[in-house]
Amino acid sequence: MTSQTTIESTGPGDNASTAPSKPAPSKGLRGHPWATLVTVAVGVMMVALDGTIVAIANPAIAKDLGASLADVQWITNAYFLALAVSLITAGKLGDRFGHRQTFLIGVTGFAAASGAIGLSSTIAMVIVFRVLQGLFGALLMPAALGLLRATFPAEKLNMAIGIWGMVIGASTAGGPILGGFLVEHVNWQSVFFINVPVGVLALVLGVLILLDHRAENAPRSFDVLGIVLLSAAMFCLVWALIKAGDWGWGDGTTWTFIVVSLIGFGSFALWETKVKEPLIPLALFRSVPLSAGVVLMVLMAIAFMGGLFFVTFYLQNVHGMRPVDAGMHLLPLTGAMIVASPLAGFMITKLGPRVPLAGGMAATALAMFGLSTLETDTGSATMSLWFAVLGLGLAPVMVGATEVIVGNAPLELSGVAGGLQQSAMQIGGSLGTAVLGAVMASKVKNDLPGNWRDAGLPPLTPAQMDQASEAVQVGVAPVSRGMPEEITAKITSVAHDTFISGMSLASLVAAGIAAVAVLVALLTKRGENAEAGAGVGHI
Repeated sequence: MTSQTTIESTGPGDNASTAPSKPAPSKGLRGHPWATLVTVAVGVMMVALDGTIVAIANPAIAKDLGASLADVQWITNAYFLALAVSLITAGKLGDRFGHRQTFLIGVTGFAAASGAIGLSSTIAMVIVFRVLQGLFGALLMPAALGLLRATFPAEKLNMAIGIWGMVIGASTAGGPILGGFLVEHVNWQSVFFINVPVGVLALVLGVLILLDHRAENAPRSFDVLGIVLLSAAMFCLVWALIKAGDWGWGDGTTWTFIVVSLIGFGSFALWETKVKEPLIPLALFRSVPLSAGVVLMVLMAIAFMGGLFFVTFYLQNVHGMRPVDAGMHLLPLTGAMIVASPLAGFMITKLGPRVPLAGGMAATALAMFGLSTLETDTGSATMSLWFAVLGLGLAPVMVGATEVIVGNAPLELSGVAGGLQQSAMQIGGSLGTAVLGAVMASKVKNDLPGNWRDAGLPPLTPAQMDQASEAVQVGVAPVSRGMPEEITAKITSVAHDTFISGMSLASLVAAGIAAVAVLVALLTKRGENAEAGAGVGHI
């Protein structure tokens, strides 16, 4: 095993003298880089797929178990909270005990929790096991990146991360398609049971193929107070973002959680300067490229997740598509990411990350601008064009930002770096949904009364208008049985037009955020420490 670089990165001219030798070739599949990639991809696929596949099953779960709307929201929120809060700590566990061990535990626990959800007879059991899913998923994701970082030589790391990003993108986008098929043709339990054989396959492959890689100066102790402070701060922030739509952005409860989270982050940062082996050495952020990579991942997730959130409502509630059909319409996005991710890895290897990242965010901004032009009668060809452009833009960012974050961290902190990357994406997705959701809500509440009045519809009380606004924000026309056909048609037209105006504004905001991210991308550069990371030996 070779010695590792310190947090302060060396200049390009120093690498020739300080970079360790490359690892000896692996014998057979044990420890083989590409076999390792296949193994971790199978495990990561479960977690990425679960982020979107469950949303399709929620209505069936609610009907079967007699759950309320709040209960159904907890099915998603419990998983998301557990995942977001524990990612960085889970990455540290991998750095301490080895990424192979944490990956195998994560795969096993995630599959077992999935099977338990499928066997659950109450909504409370579903929520409890969703928390466990999130915790085990948090162990799995940073460990996968840590294994790739330690296994692949520097000249092939970008290609490996490209394929890793392709798996995540394809699984995320393919979730609604697979989920819709399973719910319609099998049952909602099958959405969770499908993880069991996948988890068993990942476990078997992991036991047979994965090798443990550890740096000489890996952490030997735990920053318990740091874990508590960071977890509490992350919980308060994510919880505030999740509940802001219900509480309102002007509500004192929302800002109480935000302020407490800021105090928690500040206390965490102060403590990290005093503890001997901190959870996150703040010197990591002296690396401008690493810090830019984290910010870029947040901005990308805001634009992507926040913008795409309304597209699903647009397809299902405005165009009247079934979940499976809506998922099929997103295939251009999935296909573009599948094709572009390995190509992005190749380009980043040849050119460095700066140009591909800036170009990717520019394409993302263009795609979001294109989505802002969608109308109630926009055809599939036009939608497919903008979805494909979005996939082509996201691919280099998913790959490049990940490489910038993980590659600019020393090997002994690769798990923490992987946790940072995943946390940035989770927080960005939550921010995107919350902020763009607030933009949509404000636009609908502002435009709906006037549109309603101009259509000559019967006046509504303030309470009725509020209820109508909530329905319109997700593209649903507030009609009821027994209404005359003419009135129903007018209400539907007003609701859809108002929803389109809100989605257009939200997409324009997302495009602006993506444009700002182009500037952030210019601060990135290749991970200099990746050269050292590629030379770690096998244990």
